Amino acid sequence: MTAQPPYHVRSILSWPRYRSEPPAIPQLPMTKSEMDKLGWDCCDIIIISGDAYVDHPSFGMAVIGRTLEAQGFRVGIISQPDWKSADDFRALGKPNLFFGVTAGNMDSMVNHYTSERRIRSDDAYTPDGAAGKRPDRAVTVYAQRCREAFKGVPVIIGSIEASLRRIAHYDYWSDTVRRSVLPDSKADMLVFGNAERQIIEIAHRLANGESIKAITDIRGTAFMRREIPSGWSEVDSTEIDTPGALIEHADPYAMEDSAANAECSKGSASGQREEIIRIPISHLKLNRARTVIRLPSFEAVKEDPVLYAHASRLMHLETNPGNARALVQKHGARDVWLNPPAIPLATEEMDAVFDLPYSRVPHSSYGHARIPAYEMIKHSVNIMRGCFGGCTFCSITEHEGRIIQSRSESSILREIENIRDKTPGFTGIISDLGGPTANMYRLACKSPDIEAACRRPSCVFPGICKNLNTDHTPLIHLYRKARSIRGIKRIFIASGLRYDLAVESPEYIEELATYHVGGYLKIAPEHTENKTLSKMMKPGIESFERFRKMFEQASKKAGKKQYLIPYFIAAHPGTSDEDMLNLALWLKANHFKPDQVQAFLPSPMATASAMYYSGKNPLRKIRKNSEAVFTPKRKKQRDLHKALLRYHDPMNWNLIRGALKKMGRTDLIGNGPECLVPPSGRSVRMNHKLQRPQPLRKNRRKRRQ
Repeated sequence: MTAQPPYHVRSILSWPRYRSEPPAIPQLPMTKSEMDKLGWDCCDIIIISGDAYVDHPSFGMAVIGRTLEAQGFRVGIISQPDWKSADDFRALGKPNLFFGVTAGNMDSMVNHYTSERRIRSDDAYTPDGAAGKRPDRAVTVYAQRCREAFKGVPVIIGSIEASLRRIAHYDYWSDTVRRSVLPDSKADMLVFGNAERQIIEIAHRLANGESIKAITDIRGTAFMRREIPSGWSEVDSTEIDTPGALIEHADPYAMEDSAANAECSKGSASGQREEIIRIPISHLKLNRARTVIRLPSFEAVKEDPVLYAHASRLMHLETNPGNARALVQKHGARDVWLNPPAIPLATEEMDAVFDLPYSRVPHSSYGHARIPAYEMIKHSVNIMRGCFGGCTFCSITEHEGRIIQSRSESSILREIENIRDKTPGFTGIISDLGGPTANMYRLACKSPDIEAACRRPSCVFPGICKNLNTDHTPLIHLYRKARSIRGIKRIFIASGLRYDLAVESPEYIEELATYHVGGYLKIAPEHTENKTLSKMMKPGIESFERFRKMFEQASKKAGKKQYLIPYFIAAHPGTSDEDMLNLALWLKANHFKPDQVQAFLPSPMATASAMYYSGKNPLRKIRKNSEAVFTPKRKKQRDLHKALLRYHDPMNWNLIRGALKKMGRTDLIGNGPECLVPPSGRSVRMNHKLQRPQPLRKNRRKRRQ
């Protein structure tokens, strides 16, 4: 097991139980009658969620609810309430301590709308997939209804929706910069990240009589303030952003005083200079624990995309729990104050969370209704959290952090046995043994001290850090023990795989190909062109080709015909029409025909979203004249990029032909094997059936001319 970083924090297992009553109830109550059966006159905490209540460790409300229950608190669930009035929010009465508000496992806007802003027709987290059971911007709406239901009860917001909106952020759906969700929701506190550590301490301190307004020292929380408290030093964010590429920072304290001369504008939207108490950079090491970094105000970043990109860059700089400082951002007359991220859970704490008595089934009130998201994950096991990949389009790191938190082998094996023994309809197939990334289990920096000091946004870009332990042996041993459990027929790996890490362990690839792939393995190179990949912080296509070769050899050795299904993103920042054309030609050369394609969706707080909005590259120092990043935004161009990924679909041929003519590439229009699309006038069967994604393999059939 990897060494633990030198963090000093109270364990979540050390708190005394608030109540002595046993925690193991079949399901958390959703109605007054259920409370009555338990002998409860009230709830201590009520969780409001935009998802159907599924008592499974892959559902956030269940994890937080069971975690608080294990601490001796009475927890009730109000799932998918009617938000048009406060009536449903009174269903369980007034909570003694607080309302916990979550949009659910997904951001409500991503849940409702496609990357083209079209309304989705279903909701995987709702019984029978019904759409329309949660509002847009659910955290804000639910929090306001809680205020209406019971005035004076603390409201604490969380989930990925709140986590990614903790500061001023670009909102793709309104195409504007919006305020932090804190002032919009009027919540008392925001918890970001996986919040077990924060929420346990908050609950116990409120139960001990502290006011929510007085609880300002918990990591991983944000709240509103009117002024900087005494004893704190305030530093302007432009003092921290030293010249040069972010990935070149080896020592977080080796910052030059010349950074004070940064050219980023410090004015507000009105042109008035913001008052800043300046602290020399050389003093930061001594005052780090009591230093707050002031980001440009909401009003400033809303008016100036360059300042927005600068603020995004600084926020990402301050995400390592080992060295992050508090952040503050003015919203009108008040500040949004963000404490540093919470300390990651240790292995024994992770085990305690996942060993709780989940029933692993939806609440009984749903009857036989099918909840699609549950059907997908009911026989899966989460073995770790976090991701140190740092992909700019992804929000996992912003939410879960880049330090891997792994469960013990024994805890994982116990969960598999529980699935076998307790889950209705289990047939011996574990659908996934993974997490945000399938093969980062127990991977960490070789030195806890270096890990705590590091400010790189990725451990694997532009190459694998020499300090990163890439040993897959613990994961290989876990796979072998898991599939040897009595009653387990197959264990598949469905989580995303980092192939640049996998190639460091040929034994892992052989284990994966021999036992854990069901014919097709999904993989995500995302693109083929280095210019685009550098904006994604993804490895070059050569790394994918190396993995492909090793995977095919391992499959052949195992006597299996197995194929890779690569995924790609269209219209990502930094992608030109020529880049997408080159990708399409690569797909054709490899005889791959994607069935479904993904267009870039700018999620709040992601680095690629800052590129999309500002036209700048936050991976490097932001200046007015710094590197510009072009992003395909017009619908016609986004449609073209998606069409090029599906070059084989006759419905896309006219669009592609027109683009090829404009690009001067009419040589790619024709019937020859070197051509991308046939000439106009070629007859096609328009009633063709959708085919499964074609594998990366040689097409043995002769092409008809």
